[in-house]
Amino acid sequence: MLVNLKYVLNLAEKGGFCIPAFNVYNMETVMGVIKAAEEMKAPIIMQVYPRLMKEETGYYLSPIILAAAEKATVPVCFHLDHGPSELETTRSLRYGATGIMLDGSTLPFEENIALTKRVVDTCKFVDVQVEGELGHIGTTKDDELDEFTTADDAKKFVEETGVACLAVAVGTAHGRYKKPPKLDIERIKAIREATNNTALVLHGGSGVPDEEIKAAVKAGVRKMNFATDICYAFLDCCLEELQKPERTVAVDNFMKKPIEAVKDFCITRIKLVGADGKA
Repeated sequence: MLVNLKYVLNLAEKGGFCIPAFNVYNMETVMGVIKAAEEMKAPIIMQVYPRLMKEETGYYLSPIILAAAEKATVPVCFHLDHGPSELETTRSLRYGATGIMLDGSTLPFEENIALTKRVVDTCKFVDVQVEGELGHIGTTKDDELDEFTTADDAKKFVEETGVACLAVAVGTAHGRYKKPPKLDIERIKAIREATNNTALVLHGGSGVPDEEIKAAVKAGVRKMNFATDICYAFLDCCLEELQKPERTVAVDNFMKKPIEAVKDFCITRIKLVGADGKA
């Protein structure tokens, strides 16, 4: 069933677990994610990068996500990931998104607050909640990580914007890590306390050691993003199938194994963050 961001975050907070947020790119990744959620009886978030919403891909992909969510027997939130401006956030709402991320983390602090609050106020009209970001979460290609989010800044940001959840910089990055990251678990706890237990979000979940993920969830992370490893699960399986001499050329049959590869990966993350059986 299609639900909003607040619904799944409330489930996570009440149950003390984390909602896995899976980035999807085409019909096959949507199918793999939904199959995993149904099999594990888990609430999930399916989210889309802003470039897909800015390009024509979002127009075609959004109805697929909505159809999968509405058919599902588990709660599914359709979320925009890293929306940099009101263009992507507004278009996502029009396409049916039930959760929005406004990423103003590269802006000066006060400008980030102002833009995020403006999007929060707009989304209220359609009962959609907003994820903000404070402390820029870079990529694994960066020479060094930006400054981590502070508890004092997080407190002010949450109070002035009214976001439902907050993505924080505590040691992760986007992409495939050259070496396993070390999360600042004490910082996560401090931010939770300072923000009156606001749901925190961990970006760059792909490749983070299992014990680090479990510790982050225990400390208060209620949404965790997985994107890079979904791409690898899908593409590695496609490449493996292409190398087989007896491979099929019927695209629908060819895609069956990559869909299962995505499903299998998602099941491992659903179990890891404690979302299995929580629908």
